[in-house]
Amino acid sequence: MEAVSSSGILPHGKVYGLNHRNFNQKSSMSCPQTRSFKSAHCYSSEGLKGSQLLNSIEKRNPVGQTFSSAGAYTYVGSAVESPTHAVEEKVGVLLLNLGGPETLHDVQPFLFNLFADPDIIRLPRLFQFLQRPLAQLISVIRAPKSKEGYAAIGGGSPLRKITDEQAHAIKAALEAKNMHVNVYVGMRYWYPFTEEAIEQIKKDKITRLVVLPLYPQFSISTTGSSIRVLESIFREDAYLSRLPVSIIQCWYQRQGYINSMADLIEEELQIFSKPKEVMIFFSAHGVPVSYVEDAGDPYRDQMEECIYLIMQELKARGISNKHTLAYQSRVGPVQWLKPYTDEVLVELGQKGVKSLLAVPVSFVSEHIETLEEIDMEYKHLALESGIENWGRVPALGCTSSFITDLADAVIEALPAAKAMTTQSTSKEVNMDPVSYAIKMFFGSILAFVLLLSPKMISMLKNQLL
Repeated sequence: MEAVSSSGILPHGKVYGLNHRNFNQKSSMSCPQTRSFKSAHCYSSEGLKGSQLLNSIEKRNPVGQTFSSAGAYTYVGSAVESPTHAVEEKVGVLLLNLGGPETLHDVQPFLFNLFADPDIIRLPRLFQFLQRPLAQLISVIRAPKSKEGYAAIGGGSPLRKITDEQAHAIKAALEAKNMHVNVYVGMRYWYPFTEEAIEQIKKDKITRLVVLPLYPQFSISTTGSSIRVLESIFREDAYLSRLPVSIIQCWYQRQGYINSMADLIEEELQIFSKPKEVMIFFSAHGVPVSYVEDAGDPYRDQMEECIYLIMQELKARGISNKHTLAYQSRVGPVQWLKPYTDEVLVELGQKGVKSLLAVPVSFVSEHIETLEEIDMEYKHLALESGIENWGRVPALGCTSSFITDLADAVIEALPAAKAMTTQSTSKEVNMDPVSYAIKMFFGSILAFVLLLSPKMISMLKNQLL
């Protein structure tokens, strides 16, 4: 397959005299605090705190296999001087997303890619050599259940198709603003992989790049993981290390996004016979508590602020429904952010709530967690628990106001583009070689005994299935 088709890019475009355009000079990379929440910040490429929080990450090749590791890096932005005369520039926009299996045959290798990511399963340094064996075990155990879910929504994830549609829509929105760009799609765990998109960016000789993760809120496990892949690629390539890049870390606070979410909620409320009695139920993708409390992930604070902003907009429109927030999609034996969606649904039913409108606030595209988990599993649970009227707000997809706002975010971020140079922030631990060898030896024995024991396998089955 040719690189153009496999990397999910859109047709070429050029920008002439970019430095003479009347761009809004306010960078969209920082997230202003509308309400006081601790740690609810977005980090620009000049001080990527989210990156510093992560342990080692392994970048992937186009077939989804990890092939080398890199330490934790932070950007030390070096400004690139703009020429005083009009020059031809080729601007690129890289959309980052999770990716998803397109067929049932893809499910197990997709799950392996997911769980082989050290930002998804964070092992102590002593046991990091078990990352791939553990990912293989989990993916094999998890695959049958996951296949059932994907089979229920048509046999595969629609995420790539929808992301491609969003890429075309963003390109068209930018062209309507007289800005011609190349738009690329890079997925973290399935085709087209981020590495493929970056390779095409090099071939196209892009001179400025805006990186736009399709996650409204920043988390180590989503935006953070994808950016770590970019860091490891850019630091090893002479061309890329000089390329001016602007990374939009998060955009949940943008008024265009808030208005678009409020529009969808307002529209869905009108479907109920008694709109004012409907509970608005925000269901966000969860993350392990340790990410927030130990690693400083701002995701929870940003999510709470996001809900606050949406509800403020609804109240300004005269909509004052009760609302609540819960977290879905937990996996494994560790504690995840609470309250859990399934538990809250049961509690609401017991409290007499009769009408519920589910809002998937972490997602801007329909995929397994909206189409199967929310629309099927949670709906069934809600009706079983006594909730009589169920509704669900669709993902934003290619909603025109949302796409226009993303295009504006790209334009606002572009002037802040700087060359990315990375330096390692990881420190090698000075350890006596003999002590290190002893720890590795006994640690390996213990790890394999635990990993291969029937009790451990049984526990994994119970937790993952």
